Amino acid sequence: MSTAASDRSTRGGGIDPFEGVDFSQLERSLRRPRTLTDFVLSVTVAAMTLLSLVPLFSVVLMLLWRGGRKLSLAVFTQLPPAPLEQGGGFGNAIVGTLIIVALAVVASVPVSLLTAIYLAQAESRLAAAVRFCAKVLTGFPSILAGVFAYGAIVLTTGGYSAFAGAAALSILMLPTIILTAEDAIRMVPSRMKDAAIGMGATTTQTVWMVLLPTAMPGILTGIMLAVARAAGETAPLLFTALFSNYWLVSRGHANLQQPTASLAVLIYNFAGMPFENQVELAWAAALVLVLLVLAANLIGQSLSARQPQHT
Repeated sequence: MSTAASDRSTRGGGIDPFEGVDFSQLERSLRRPRTLTDFVLSVTVAAMTLLSLVPLFSVVLMLLWRGGRKLSLAVFTQLPPAPLEQGGGFGNAIVGTLIIVALAVVASVPVSLLTAIYLAQAESRLAAAVRFCAKVLTGFPSILAGVFAYGAIVLTTGGYSAFAGAAALSILMLPTIILTAEDAIRMVPSRMKDAAIGMGATTTQTVWMVLLPTAMPGILTGIMLAVARAAGETAPLLFTALFSNYWLVSRGHANLQQPTASLAVLIYNFAGMPFENQVELAWAAALVLVLLVLAANLIGQSLSARQPQHT
């Protein structure tokens, strides 16, 4: 036993558990193959992570540079300009986007929530089939939702409308809300449900007074994520709401049975025009749309962070 090991044994009043351990073997050195491999892989992963962020920050910086120059109070309060006309804005497109998305939320949330409750409570072949369909619907092409709403609503009513656009967007929102809400309900501890039943609560009372309030942060997260996706869709609105150069709300009355402007379609229409004013408005509208989607995502993340972690 070495002198240092003897001293440690004497001070500890017993046998040193590290006696005989060669601590030099634990030193990290790039000369060792395993340490060198770990270092190279760590650097590679970090470099690939930074490289993947380049397109994201490039788009954001481009939007801030091109779109930020055009932002003013006028673009939020004025109507889109005619060709060769200067100035103008896209206030009607902002209002139209908010109204269409709000209608889609009203249409999709009740159906999604009831479906999620059923999937979380039932263990049957029907529940498995519904869950599978919801997962398949997450990859459903958005343009097909627009074509469906076009055939089911636009052709039936004889015109484009905010209702038709909301119907198309609600189809795209369904799977996100269903799957997120189901997971949130399943995360509620079973002891809370058992305690409610033990106190004489019915199944309906247990669901509405125990499960849903506890899972509400997760449910709201799914709703905000679905809203963020719906707000940026263009193809479904081209088939259903089309576009309008006029205000949807006039004299306190909203005519939802007419073509409705939206930010996504305005960007699509103006970006390809040969007029500099319209192109600049398209960049400004893109920046506003990104900020709206970012706000929805941040709200969803905030609600998710507030969800209690149950064991």
